[in-house]
Amino acid sequence: MRPLWRALAGLSAVCLLVFGVIGVVATSGQPFFHDGDTSVLGLRANPALAWLSVALGVVALLGTAVGAAAMAAHLGTGAICLLGGLTALTLLQTSVNKLNFDMSTCIASFLVGSVLLTAGLYGRTGTPRQAVTEEVLRHSTRPGDKFAVEPHANP
Repeated sequence: MRPLWRALAGLSAVCLLVFGVIGVVATSGQPFFHDGDTSVLGLRANPALAWLSVALGVVALLGTAVGAAAMAAHLGTGAICLLGGLTALTLLQTSVNKLNFDMSTCIASFLVGSVLLTAGLYGRTGTPRQAVTEEVLRHSTRPGDKFAVEPHANP
């Protein structure tokens, strides 16, 4: 499953990056925390959200490309997207909504964050010896019981 989640994380990172780059172009010349109706790929955006999306997309894409950094990059960017979407959801109808989120932007943030966070959770695996130990612990009541010889009863 790890290659699948890594590919999905790469796709999510590309989506963040494309949204961010198009958002930077579409919102150029606007104030950084502008709260207008500029729409990018069906989502509201302002320069602050566009640049944040570019930064998160680059970090997630680098994490996908560099295997050693994948777990940390995907966990970090996924957590930022999920927490940012949740925070924006609570601030939707207030003047504190500086990233110009609306409901569809929150949902997109939750989706991308969930994929990246799940990919980050698949990012670390142990050695084969640790995998065997984990299997023994998972399927027995005592660690040594799995490989112990059972006495046979004579009928």
